[in-house]
Amino acid sequence: MPWNVPQHDEALTAVSAALNDPDCPGAVVLGPDGAGKSTLAHLAAERYAATHPDAVLRRVTGTPTERHIPFGAFSHLVEVSDIGKPAALLRAARASLHADAHDVLIVDDANQLDPLSATLVYQVALAGETKMVVTARADTAPPAIRALWNDALMRVISVETDSAATDPAEFVDQLPAPVREVLDLLSLQEPIPLADLVGLTSPAAVAEAERLGVAEQFDRDGQALVYTAHPLFASTARTALGEHARALRSRLLVPAAARAREHPSDRLRVAELALGSDTPQSGAAMETAAAEALRLGDLELARRLAEGALEQQDSLTGRLLLGQALAWQGRGRAADEVLSAVDATALSGPELIEWALPRAANQFWMLGQPERATAFLQATRHRLDDPAAMTTIDALAATFAMNAGNLASARELADTVLNSSSATDTAVAWAASTASLCAARMGRFDAVEPLAQRASAAEHPGLLRFTVGLAQITARLMSDDLSGAQTVAQQYTDFAELQQPGRAIGEVLLARVLLESGESDAAAELLGPASATLERTGYSWGPLSLTLRATALGRLGQLTESAKVLSRAESRHGTKSALFSPELGLARAWRLAAGRDEHGAVNAARQAAGMAERAGQFAVAVLCWRDAVRLGDTRAATSLDRVATQADCALTRRAVQETRSSG
Repeated sequence: MPWNVPQHDEALTAVSAALNDPDCPGAVVLGPDGAGKSTLAHLAAERYAATHPDAVLRRVTGTPTERHIPFGAFSHLVEVSDIGKPAALLRAARASLHADAHDVLIVDDANQLDPLSATLVYQVALAGETKMVVTARADTAPPAIRALWNDALMRVISVETDSAATDPAEFVDQLPAPVREVLDLLSLQEPIPLADLVGLTSPAAVAEAERLGVAEQFDRDGQALVYTAHPLFASTARTALGEHARALRSRLLVPAAARAREHPSDRLRVAELALGSDTPQSGAAMETAAAEALRLGDLELARRLAEGALEQQDSLTGRLLLGQALAWQGRGRAADEVLSAVDATALSGPELIEWALPRAANQFWMLGQPERATAFLQATRHRLDDPAAMTTIDALAATFAMNAGNLASARELADTVLNSSSATDTAVAWAASTASLCAARMGRFDAVEPLAQRASAAEHPGLLRFTVGLAQITARLMSDDLSGAQTVAQQYTDFAELQQPGRAIGEVLLARVLLESGESDAAAELLGPASATLERTGYSWGPLSLTLRATALGRLGQLTESAKVLSRAESRHGTKSALFSPELGLARAWRLAAGRDEHGAVNAARQAAGMAERAGQFAVAVLCWRDAVRLGDTRAATSLDRVATQADCALTRRAVQETRSSG
């Protein structure tokens, strides 16, 4: 019952050529399961090593079970000793990888990598730190792996399945019972250390599984690990397990727990195994694992672990973890159900603040109830007497005020928090990110970067970093530094956030730069999928993404599409996104311009500029008056001169000069 692996001589030559090209980090081999991708990758790597004696070959294999474990596939190659935000973790992981330019890293079945591992592969390829051969299925690969070919980082070689390949279901059904047991265990945990698998089955069963081509061994740092010989075998076996999977997971849990090291991947692997077993971990242990998954940026694993913890014991900690995981996924109503079930009257002061902050944030953004959220936050503050807790409330209130378009109040609250000796890291993160964006939009450009750095140093695990990113990009655009703005934006789209909606928000930042660069077509294309993702959440990034897309389409003269997108932006716009009201006004102006209504377009741009000025958003007002001129306003020079004194920068000076020249 051998698995028929096709050979691809032409593809092997192409992969070898990519590895030997000094300007190319390597190749991505794409094809369906059973096409011989893994064999091809190893043959090419061995051929390269034969002509480069100092090259070290290292192997990473994605598996369906490791896909749920942050850094699961890379746990033997990277050290993650410090749990911080995902971007910091990735920097540490890359440093510990010790990639050398002449080594070869084989990343097999990359479509089965967890988000952190996939992101690491992308970043290593982007930096060109080592040679790589990556194999994947294009249709199921995570975004970071798809970007290897979408961003043209690596050479792509496609292969097809041999028509004579064995049917996996038929093959699995014919296996002897002892070999089938080996495969069933591997379908739930892959890889399994050889010693563990032998202990769970028998030496003869494992040997027979290898002889029949069901399993194969690889040595990793002196430890023999057993994998399935083909991903279809594992998926076929796993589908047929049914309830029997619980008993098998319980058996696997014993040796896995005994072998667990201090690496986060090991701890989360044990917790994930226990989830679907007959011997679940304690509620406290699952809460610890859920918190670790949340800090690692794996929102879905955090959700599953938090739900498992609540099944063991109903606790405030479990509800907070589950509420945060759900809210950050954009599932506001589900998060509110979890958090509203807490009896607030029984909470201590510290517990009250822990509960009130995520609930208020969820009300403001996800549920679209900003007035209710603000009132709830103030009512909570009146129940507190701890200065640190009250300062944290004020920091979130500052964020609310900024999003509602009240920049003066937001900046005042944020400054109070940042000058307080009792401010927590959470308070500093909210206050500094708010103050940074306020400063950028108000025209206080010198204050932007110090505030941005202070916010980033607070290591908040949520999405506040994108507020900081928008502030930094705005300041660079106003400095007429398009290259610098694009560099910053690219940092926010390099998969540091790993999962949606983070990736989509990063694309909004990049699209903002593209619009300023005059690349409206590229911006519109980028904002299509990004806005589709974000409008399903409650974040104010949703209305902004639609607003910018409507602007891009209007500039391209696509009246019908611009009008449709603008209508969606207007229907989703409200108090929580009032900060971006001037941008919405500009979108209306460009939609009117697409319909050749010059008078209406100029009036809409002037109204947008007026909104920006009244809100103290003088940098934004400069952009509005500049667009008014571009749309045909012959009376904007005086107005632009007026706001130029409030937002003095290179772009303002250029806009003033252009206005005078056109007049």
